[in-house]
Amino acid sequence: MGAVDGKVAIVTGGGRGLGRCHALLLASEGARVMVNDAGAELDGSGRSMEPADAVVAQIKEAGGQAAANYEDVTDFQGAKRLVDSAISTFGKLDILVNNAGFVRDRIVFNMPEEDWDAVLAVHLKGTFNCGRWAASYFREQSKAGMLERGRIINTSSHSGLLGNVGQGNYGAAKAGIASLTMIWAMELARINVTCNAIAPMARTRMTEMTVGVPAAVGAFDEFAPENISPVVVYLASDQAQGVTGRIISIRGGKLELFQPWQIGPSIDIGRRWTVREIGERIKELGL
Repeated sequence: MGAVDGKVAIVTGGGRGLGRCHALLLASEGARVMVNDAGAELDGSGRSMEPADAVVAQIKEAGGQAAANYEDVTDFQGAKRLVDSAISTFGKLDILVNNAGFVRDRIVFNMPEEDWDAVLAVHLKGTFNCGRWAASYFREQSKAGMLERGRIINTSSHSGLLGNVGQGNYGAAKAGIASLTMIWAMELARINVTCNAIAPMARTRMTEMTVGVPAAVGAFDEFAPENISPVVVYLASDQAQGVTGRIISIRGGKLELFQPWQIGPSIDIGRRWTVREIGERIKELGL
């Protein structure tokens, strides 16, 4: 029996890289998978049906069930059509994996507006768009007494949570996704839906210039994208019902829990500060 037997999952950006690995493992663990991929290039340009079709073919060849979808997740109504397509094709929706994205790296003084807008659109808005329509479906099912549980799994990044030079657009989007994950977990708890995010580190099209080369034959490949998908399937499973609002890092064989922002050292003088007083005492905060 698979970890997600009988469930229906959407994986955005499911035609390549991490999304492909997520879709294949979800299918092998018993889920019916809607593989969404617009077939864009690394910078978001171009369109192709081939990536999604190839993953669907691979799932079917292995005896699983899958269908392809080519909607652009940056389109609000396109995201609705994606969710509706999964429901009409497979009869329901249990799991949404928000994975779609691309990069356009630039240092701040070289970044054109269109690169900022495009990266925020696919990562942050795309996550919102798909999550919005999935959450609406889950709520309707809950009100009708037909929802046992639902899952939303987002994709954040070390670049967003720790920072990375040249990725202001990507990092801002990924930090926003982390916050969105925590807020959605609060909002959806009453209808038995969990929302978590992963912060993966793996070798994909987006990271191949900075992440290590493949390991030697027979050795553990720390940066293989397949290493990431087991935590996605776990979060999608019934076993993870008590886990929500979390951002989990996975790097090779290492699982790590990111802690949310916390208030650190403080000084309270019980009245309004002067500029001079702040200058004299601010180092007490550990600066």
